[in-house]
Amino acid sequence: MLWFDNQAEEAANFYVSVFKNSKVKQITHYAGEEFPEKKGQVMTVSFELNGQEFTALNGGPEFKFTEAVSFVINCDTQEEIDYYWEKLTAGGGKEVQCGWLADKYGLSWQVTPAKFFAEWAKDPAGTAMGDARVVADDEARSRKAREGICREVTNARAVTFRHFSAA
Repeated sequence: MLWFDNQAEEAANFYVSVFKNSKVKQITHYAGEEFPEKKGQVMTVSFELNGQEFTALNGGPEFKFTEAVSFVINCDTQEEIDYYWEKLTAGGGKEVQCGWLADKYGLSWQVTPAKFFAEWAKDPAGTAMGDARVVADDEARSRKAREGICREVTNARAVTFRHFSAA
């Protein structure tokens, strides 16, 4: 369940527009019995993103999204990474760091090369990958890494991951 203040339908339509093979499945409305002031307003929106089912709830302002939960989008190409990055940061989303972003509703996403998690799973302690901000094997790559570009290192070559803000 994704808890929104009152943007469940708007958010579901946004997500459906971003992901292929996606659709809104069902919208329910408040009947007015428990919350008379909400009678007729959208309560929940069930939707599917590329086969994965979600439900969005207009539950009020009590709860907000945090980085404690994020959805991962494994991408095979840089073009795919760029597509999701641009779509999900549009309209007020923001870059966070190392392939993480928050969309305009505050929901966190990790837009990553698919092979990143495969490599990380082989070495979760990070000795081969560091913490995905590994300084690469030559001066140009090292300079770019110091300037704040997150890197994934596989077979001694760096692949652009995404910008992060170096603190």
